[in-house]
Amino acid sequence: MTEKKADLDYKQLFDDAPCGYLLVDTGGVIVGANAWMSTVLGYPAGGLDGKRLRDIFSIAARILYETNLAPLLKLQQAVSEVTLDLKRVDGTAVPVIMAASSAPNSSGLEDMTRIAFVHAGERRLYERQLVSARDSAEKDLAQQQSDGVLREQFIAILGHDLRNPLASISAAARILGKETLSDRSRQVIALMQGSALRMSGLIDNVLDFTRARLGGGIGVELHPEQALEPLLDQVVQELRASNPAHEIVATYDVTQPVKCDASKIGQLVSNLLGNALTHGDRATPIHFHAETTDSGLFRVWIANGGPSIPEEVIPKLFDPFARGESHGYKEGLGLGLFIASEIAKAHGGTLVVRSSEGETRFTFEMTI
Repeated sequence: MTEKKADLDYKQLFDDAPCGYLLVDTGGVIVGANAWMSTVLGYPAGGLDGKRLRDIFSIAARILYETNLAPLLKLQQAVSEVTLDLKRVDGTAVPVIMAASSAPNSSGLEDMTRIAFVHAGERRLYERQLVSARDSAEKDLAQQQSDGVLREQFIAILGHDLRNPLASISAAARILGKETLSDRSRQVIALMQGSALRMSGLIDNVLDFTRARLGGGIGVELHPEQALEPLLDQVVQELRASNPAHEIVATYDVTQPVKCDASKIGQLVSNLLGNALTHGDRATPIHFHAETTDSGLFRVWIANGGPSIPEEVIPKLFDPFARGESHGYKEGLGLGLFIASEIAKAHGGTLVVRSSEGETRFTFEMTI
């Protein structure tokens, strides 16, 4: 192959390359540009020769090159994967990725900087999308943090501003109940006490539901309870007082200490008994039993009469705001069973339901 032929092949490869090539001298003047560069920037063939490199850069790219890239080239003889904009002859921008080398080689170009460019339109679009997604995520995070403050305020209102007046109403009803009253007045006070009890349970359930959803579960403080039976009996007595027409038969065999959060166990029992009172057959007594076993378990079960829960309802029975509608099991399951289930989980225990014609039984078990 002759030297002239080799020169021709080299020039042809240089011009036909699917990317841009520039040769730039030490003074920053373009001494060679392939056809890709001329076409992309809107210059005629050879129209870039003799122009300064800075003239084909956008203002931002010029600043980047002169303050960052040129010093790097002197220091380490190469830069790569630099995203910047070139300037077309009509002033519009062309997004590109640049790589450059100024290391000496055997081709006699040791005093030249060799620069390659490829289109970066899709990459720049992707980068803009990433930036937009990041900005959107930051805004969403800020909104969630703001919402979190509102939720905390909501919890505070429920936990303080509603509990305190409710406690006052309950105390006032108890005081009036000790006075000499007519039968009608005693009925009214009983209704007030029942309503206050239901409202207190509702506040507890909403608070725990909110905490469970925000914090990933209901928090409990476990302490060895030497006398759990009086607390359970208090829950039963309160529900008896507010539901005098529905008999509750309670038995206890709690002979061992139970490591638990007593207030939460009381809430679990209250929710399960409240569910039985709402959905059970009023002509059939509700049976409540609590016990500790020789195998190291604390067990509570509550059974009510009435039609069975439909099979299709049972898998969703412990979901929040679950609704079932068939025979005695109609609307109104709400949060009670969900909160009871979450309390059981927080104690490392289980809450299961078995339902057949004539009896529905919820059983809670945990290790003591």
